[in-house]
Amino acid sequence: MDTPDTALRGRNTTAGARLYMAFELGEKNWKLSLGGGQHAPSRCTVAAGDTTAVLTAIANANARAHCHLGADVPVNSCYEAGRDGF
Repeated sequence: MDTPDTALRGRNTTAGARLYMAFELGEKNWKLSLGGGQHAPSRCTVAAGDTTAVLTAIANANARAHCHLGADVPVNSCYEAGRDGF
């Protein structure tokens, strides 16, 4: 008997849908990596400080066929410490 299957039978083990986003912050450009955790993330570059472009990148990642997460999905993000160290 397969123990993991028996232990998980009848339990919902699916994680809630989330979009994961990582920033690499530069003086002139920000590099973004966005994905749902199931496939390779998409990558794009936006002008530093262009929050409208960041929101557009999030919307585009949510709309991609393999993400298809929806507009209200939580977004988990992180960024590098950068040259300022914070």
